[in-house]
Amino acid sequence: MTSRPEPTAVRAAPIDHARITDGLQRSLRTKDDAARLGQALAHEIDRVFFVSPGAPNRVMQTLEYWLDHARSSLQVRRYFPAEFMAIDPALDERTLVVLGSKSGTTRETVEAARFLRDRPCRVLAVTSTEEAPLAREVPQALLLGDTEQAHSGMFIVLAALVGGLMHARDGWPHLPALLSSLDALPDVLVESARLNDDRARQDALAYRDDHVLYHLASGPMSATAWVFGVCMLMEMQWMHSVPFDAAEWFHGPFEILDANTPVMLLLGEDPSRPLTERAVDFCRRHTGRLMIYDSRDHPMTGVHPDIRPIVAPFVLQAALNRFAEHLSELHGHHLDTRRYMWVTEY
Repeated sequence: MTSRPEPTAVRAAPIDHARITDGLQRSLRTKDDAARLGQALAHEIDRVFFVSPGAPNRVMQTLEYWLDHARSSLQVRRYFPAEFMAIDPALDERTLVVLGSKSGTTRETVEAARFLRDRPCRVLAVTSTEEAPLAREVPQALLLGDTEQAHSGMFIVLAALVGGLMHARDGWPHLPALLSSLDALPDVLVESARLNDDRARQDALAYRDDHVLYHLASGPMSATAWVFGVCMLMEMQWMHSVPFDAAEWFHGPFEILDANTPVMLLLGEDPSRPLTERAVDFCRRHTGRLMIYDSRDHPMTGVHPDIRPIVAPFVLQAALNRFAEHLSELHGHHLDTRRYMWVTEY
């Protein structure tokens, strides 16, 4: 087993305003093309199949939620690439398959693109650059650029695409507000990280010795619980970090809770919020080891009030990234350290 490095070998990365905002400029430019494409395709398709593993799949989850909530006339499904190929769902010329890969090199996603070569559906990828293997395998790609901010960039581009679809097909009235809010988002992510930095360090100190941490959220915010719990803590800190949807918490998982159980609860501003509020009330009665993060505590400067619920999962993700950075320093375990991923065959 690979051991963690000595604690003195790791330092929490500083909040770099320029690095974050500059890293999202290509995505901001692409979002306008994505919105126009969504509007152009709106009456040419009846189904959208989102296909991606990992964090991009959870970005897609947030947009699947808003398509459902807006009662879009589009049928929407979401798959992992290996699952998609195994199921081999029915596809026709009125199906849009959207493949997502931040790097453009994810093996299963590239294989899914090849799997779709001779199918009658429309295929679109959202990925890094023109040279990425995924971009070379599809007829059309929306590009994020070669950036460390690819998670937020993926959201910016996909949100614009979905906003364009809903606007043109179903009369969704918020597309202008969405696009202007996405323009503001890079600075909002910096704002959120700075606002939470001191608290994140305090929480990291308080929970540095815990080996198990549970995460609760609902609706689109459950995507952030998953990305933070699985990608940031399980993958990058080797912690037993378990995300639950608050809608499922009271159907068995809540039996794990006792006075010493650490729980992180994430509150958004969408219609599912009461589900997490119920979980907060219960957890407060049975454990004092709670971290409650609420998007309402963040100003989101420049984000339209109607769009706050849509961007809230990514605003809290920026805040929680500071927790991960400080925990990494305290553990002496750099966030880039892996045991298996990109290291061995799997």
